[in-house]
Amino acid sequence: MSKTLYMVIERFKDGDPVPVYRRFREHGRLAPEGLSYVSSWVDTHLERCYQLMETDDPRLLDQWMAHWSDIVEFEVNPVITSAEAAERVAPRL
Repeated sequence: MSKTLYMVIERFKDGDPVPVYRRFREHGRLAPEGLSYVSSWVDTHLERCYQLMETDDPRLLDQWMAHWSDIVEFEVNPVITSAEAAERVAPRL
């Protein structure tokens, strides 16, 4: 099974990043083995985090999010790179 990239949009509950950063500082990412962190970005209002994760088992995302769901609301989207998208579209150009 090949690995899939997931764009995870995290909305900090009550727009408050402090509980999230506190837990991360104390416990780390809390991701199960087999779920890899790729990169992340945070909006300038410190209300959302856009996190790119990779796994071949999407159930691992649920395990990971369970550690954070009391302080974060999640939206998860499987994504491909721009290069992969261009390759898929090329035959139709």
